Amino acid sequence: MRAPDFWHGDTPLSRLLAPLGSVYAWMVARRLDRADEYRPAVPVICVGNIVAGGAGKTPVVIALARLLLAVGRQPHLLTRGHGGTEIGPRAVDLDRHDHVRVGDEPLLLAETAPTWVARWRPDGAVAAVSMGADIIVMDDGFQNGSIARDLSLVVVDGPYGFGNGRVIPAGPCREPVETGLARADAMVIVGADKTGAAARAEAAGVPVLRARLVPGPEAAGLMGRKVVAFAGIGRPGKFFETLKSCGAHLAAARSFPDHHPYSRAEIEALLAEADAIGAVPVTTAKDRVRLPADLRQRVSVLTVSLDWEALGLLSALLDRIGVRA
Repeated sequence: MRAPDFWHGDTPLSRLLAPLGSVYAWMVARRLDRADEYRPAVPVICVGNIVAGGAGKTPVVIALARLLLAVGRQPHLLTRGHGGTEIGPRAVDLDRHDHVRVGDEPLLLAETAPTWVARWRPDGAVAAVSMGADIIVMDDGFQNGSIARDLSLVVVDGPYGFGNGRVIPAGPCREPVETGLARADAMVIVGADKTGAAARAEAAGVPVLRARLVPGPEAAGLMGRKVVAFAGIGRPGKFFETLKSCGAHLAAARSFPDHHPYSRAEIEALLAEADAIGAVPVTTAKDRVRLPADLRQRVSVLTVSLDWEALGLLSALLDRIGVRA
């Protein structure tokens, strides 16, 4: 889904929908209160968020997995597989599975560490442990109470924050901000904190980790180039701004819904648009896996990775659950 513009401000429509937001918040709280948590045999790190979509959870999960691998742990990644048909538990196989089967984000995760798709997360945890996981990193699931967590990280997009702070459908929040922060062990702010998210975390007694998304090596080849950019992610504008920061000249910027399944006609139209003006068609790594396979080589990809501002606090949090980092 794409966040509607009114979620960012205190608009008449947002105020009108606020009572429905209260109902949504009550339903989330009720589900969490009645949940019967399964406790896996290994530690579980949950990387979630309070707002819907686009906070940067997947890069945080990948960065954590790389850190854990570097210190000799055997992390397995657990995700619901949004957008895919697989119910699971199913280990993602990059040679056999596509985004239709397992979703787009699991394909990115599986490039770093063993990844499991499971609609019912406890089943995925059991499967992961049986295949050698000594720690599980769960992508999303902060509002899902089916599995116990040893460390819960709430990811916040620094420039966007919590939007207007209201609950769906009046705003982008899946629950009231203070309610979510009360369950969090730390907040991860990705990018410049332009909305005071850190202050809200500190007021709630929640420590803050800071990180930024760093463009991949492809950025050098886009500097000074004219590009036709397109993205079907939570906040496409973030991708377009990243391209600008790399020195690319945006001739066109096309936004699609999150997890959008691109048709051949759509990609051929974008390629034709780029060809007509001598531009480079470029998209995200997450979008690339949803392109028709035979057209992927004609589209450039700009990857990003997460760079922690400081590892001291993160190391202390991991140490608390028995992980030496």
